[in-house]
Amino acid sequence: MIQRSILVCLGPVMVLVHSGALWAAEPLAREPSAGSYHSIQEALKSNPGRMIYVPAGDYTISEKLRIRSANSGLFGPGRIIQTNPEQPIIEIEGAADVQLRDLTLTRVEGKMDTMKEGILAIRCRDLVLENLRVLDNRTGSGAVALRDCTGGQMRGCLVRNYMRISVDDRTTSADWGYAFKCIDGTGILLDNSQGMLLQGNRVIEQHLLPTPEIQKQFELGRFVKKNAQKGAIANQKTWDAAYTDNWHQGSAITVNGPEASDYTQLLGNYIENAAQGIDLHSDHVIVSQNIINNAHTGMKAMHGSRHVLIIGNQFSKNALWSIGLMPGAASHVAAPARGGGKPVAANVDGGSIIANNIISDFGYGHAHWIWGDNGAPLRFFRGQKAANPPLTEVIIQGNIVYDTGRDQVLVDGQPQVEPPRYTYAVIIEDGANGPKGLHFSNNILHPGTKGLSNIELKP
Repeated sequence: MIQRSILVCLGPVMVLVHSGALWAAEPLAREPSAGSYHSIQEALKSNPGRMIYVPAGDYTISEKLRIRSANSGLFGPGRIIQTNPEQPIIEIEGAADVQLRDLTLTRVEGKMDTMKEGILAIRCRDLVLENLRVLDNRTGSGAVALRDCTGGQMRGCLVRNYMRISVDDRTTSADWGYAFKCIDGTGILLDNSQGMLLQGNRVIEQHLLPTPEIQKQFELGRFVKKNAQKGAIANQKTWDAAYTDNWHQGSAITVNGPEASDYTQLLGNYIENAAQGIDLHSDHVIVSQNIINNAHTGMKAMHGSRHVLIIGNQFSKNALWSIGLMPGAASHVAAPARGGGKPVAANVDGGSIIANNIISDFGYGHAHWIWGDNGAPLRFFRGQKAANPPLTEVIIQGNIVYDTGRDQVLVDGQPQVEPPRYTYAVIIEDGANGPKGLHFSNNILHPGTKGLSNIELKP
């Protein structure tokens, strides 16, 4: 009997089928391997428009890997280690249909603090980042930063330990006028981008937590610069004390560019130990099925975030608020054309829905010691400036704010109920540009130490 063997393509590898058994072989010949070149960059340069396989092993670099060709990219089990904190790890610019898959990206021990990105993509279309691990890229920027991109997807990736000790310098802003020591850094940053999808990612910080010991060690919150004149919206008490308690900066996920970013999906991501879990400055956003665990603020949408759908998320162990909507300093009304230019479109906040979210363990996270019981799970703000148009027309329905302290716990063998660790379940700021048209229905809101809300809630 003659036995027959055939080659079968299964994804990126070729397998040999012989007598009913399978043996793994090398990547297909049409997929160039970085192992055949002196460097990964040489492999990319020699194969424009092709995917490069990165075999298992460590690959140290001192210059960023540059991807400029459409339909190109890197995939495989290899680990790329950047030794130069002045360089990103991978930079993709002006290319369509690039893919990065399955790689581990990190920095060498002792040089993990940086102001650069692990992955930086600029002006890319239909970028795919999948099953990546971006580890210990501790940055004042974003561990993964996508700027001016369209139609990109980031799925199933892990971003771990993305924060560093830094200085937040606001001295060039007439609104603030000071600089202070802080923890800063963003896990995933979408900037001025449209039609983006972040799904099933894990953004976790384990290196820098907002403990009293860390605050004391690095003098976090202390001013290092101060202008002669107080900023327009700077708090007077903060200004006089030359200290701000807002020293835990950055976000796990930021969508920035309030007048450019549009149509973003944040679906099923897990966030742990962030400062802010999700920070939105964007229109037409879906925030759904995410878990935000132990961030001092769960999420906020501001600076002209319109038509935001916040549905079916879990918020746990927050300290200031879990969900906050607010007009920021960048919010403004429409304006007529001037000097032959174009009319200015409005950049306003509202027309949004907050539905079917669960907020639990409020005040039980790392940051409670900073803020005390002064937070509120749901918070709706007035504008930062008098000229900011108010937040308008928001539906708040079917949500649960659950006071964990109401469950009896045993203390010395006796049941005891702990008071809520928040003042009100809902805070709505008043004033001329306070929120308008908030519609509450079918929520379960456990009252705080001062009650259900600072003002009467109307359906």
